[in-house]
Parts: sequence; C-alpha cells; structure tokens
Amino acid sequence: MNKNYFEITNASFKVGGINKVNNVSFSIENEGDIVCLLGPSGIGKTTILRSIAGLEKIESGSIKLKGKTLSSSKINIEPEDRNISLSFQENSLFPHFTVEENINLGKVRKNPGKKKKININKIIKLLNIGKILQHYPHQISAGEAQRVSLARSLASQPDLLLLDEPLSNVDQSFKEEIQVQLKKLLKDLKITTIIVTHDSYEAFYLGNKCGIILNKQLKQFDDPYNVYHFPNSVEVVNFLNRGILIPAKVTGENTLENIDLGIIKGNFIKHYKKGTDVKLLLQPEDLEHDDQSNLKLEVVDRKFRGTNFIYTLKTSTNTLIPVFVHSHHVHQHEVDEKFGIKRPINIDHIVCF
Repeated sequence: MNKNYFEITNASFKVGGINKVNNVSFSIENEGDIVCLLGPSGIGKTTILRSIAGLEKIESGSIKLKGKTLSSSKINIEPEDRNISLSFQENSLFPHFTVEENINLGKVRKNPGKKKKININKIIKLLNIGKILQHYPHQISAGEAQRVSLARSLASQPDLLLLDEPLSNVDQSFKEEIQVQLKKLLKDLKITTIIVTHDSYEAFYLGNKCGIILNKQLKQFDDPYNVYHFPNSVEVVNFLNRGILIPAKVTGENTLENIDLGIIKGNFIKHYKKGTDVKLLLQPEDLEHDDQSNLKLEVVDRKFRGTNFIYTLKTSTNTLIPVFVHSHHVHQHEVDEKFGIKRPINIDHIVCF
C-alpha cells in the first residue's frame, strides 16, 4: 500500500485559545504535487500553515510528512527539524541583510536529499528581482519583498513549501506570468507545495487539489475542476460566487423546470425523484444568447471584462441571472433592452441542492 507524501488527519487548530478550524483531514499523494487552500480572510488558513511548519501546536489529530509524524497530541517536532519552508504574506526579510543576502540564507538550508538542484539565477530572473539584489528590505516595495521571500524559500528546496498569499502584492500584469513559471518550476524540481490564497483563479490554475475552508471546517477537498463544477454545498457555491441558485422541480430523469426559464435538460450528478423541489445551480456560462428565441429577459446591468461581457438579466419573478457573452459578439444589449435566451436550455452537469 502506497503511503501519502503528506497528510493531516482529524487535526484541529487554535490560536490564543480560540478554535479556528476543526477536524481537518487531507493528504498529498505524490511528491511535487501542489495543494491550494481557499477561504475568506481570518478563517484560519494561515494558522494551518503555521501549525504544519511547527510554529503552532495542534489541538488534536496528526500531521505527517514522508511517513514521519511531525505533530500530534504527544509529538511536536521543532520547526528547524522539519525541513519545511514557510513564506509569509507580510515582509519577513531580515532588515540588515541585502536582498541577495536574504536569498542566500535559503541556500544555507538547502536540502541535501533533493537530486535536482535549483538554479538561483533562474529564480531571480523569474521573479524579476535582479535589479534590487543589493537593496535592503526598507528600500523595496511590498510586492518585491514578497517575491524575495519566495526566492529565499525556493532556494532551500524544502521537503514541503508553504506559501501564504505569495502573489497578493504582485501587479496583476506580472502575476499571471509568475504563476505560469512558478508552477513549471515547482513541478520540475518536485517541490511539494501548499498555497494559501483567496484568489480562486490562482488556486484553480496552480493546484492539483483545492480545499475550501468555511465556518471552521474544510468543506470540500477535490480537483479544481470538481470544486468549480460540482460544489458539494450551498456554502461553497456562495463562497465561489460563480452562479446563483434558482428554484426548480424535477420533471424527469434528465429534465427539470423553472418557472422563468422553462424546461432545462442535462445530466444530474445526483438522482432525484420526479416531482422533487430543488435549488438548481445556474452558472453564467450555462445560458446562451439567442435573440431569435421567444424567451426574453430584461438587461439590468452589463459589465465589460475584456474578453467577455457579464450581463445581469431580470426574470418575470425578479430573479437576477448572470450570463457570459464574448465581447466580440455582434449584438450588444443596453440596460432595459430585452435579451434572448436560447431554448431548449442544456446544462452538461446539473447540480442541485
């Protein structure tokens, strides 16, 4: 039986005597995999990272890395003996060392067990910090300090890398480029990583698995595709804010009906008896624009997002429904105009609660 590379089992986390997250269990199967933890600010994501790093003790359960117990009710390995690197969201650089000297501290802790050695110059180029190597932390921006901290953590090639909002202070124009290169680098060097973020797009791109933490619990832990398309609770739907829940009635094996939209066809991911009242998850990409359709809804808002428009449509029962339309679409609609919805409505995977 194969052992997981990393695992947390039934662990509960406290800070200052206050429960933050309870009964957390998840695992990382393979070395080099990336896990992203998503959740609102203050929910306890950073506390989990600090506990994995050994900076906080867990209340119950266990934390294991490479088959070795790091934390439990009886065991608490010291942080310096865990070979784990934690990059904080806030500036954690040594103020009297230059940027280059801060990065070199990571090289001092380099992991002898790693077969493939990291190219520090490549990291410096990737993170665009070559021009500030001789600067001190007080002379650089928050975004630059964050990237230097990341470089220092990567330089040590830890058994487990923990990143707390690693790109939160990075300019959006540069962030996507770093995400691509960082993912490639982590995979190439097989650095197992847990990333805390509030950015779902970042989590879905970087993570092999994503965990959603809400109301002191790990609500869902799954592939990014499944978290997005098959959320397992109304709480996860509301947190991701990627759709709305509308009332509907199951009318057949592959159909249901909504008072405003009529018959909706698709594949249920869960069986419901005919006649069951449900809440249908309707996402912005589920509806298609068609001005030839007899199903017309009123436009109450239109947001331009570069590659697409997000229309907000109002139904006869005053339900507000978001719809994506490509921005190069010929027929743009203004507020108060009627917007046609293609019939019949087909949804690949029907998610209901």
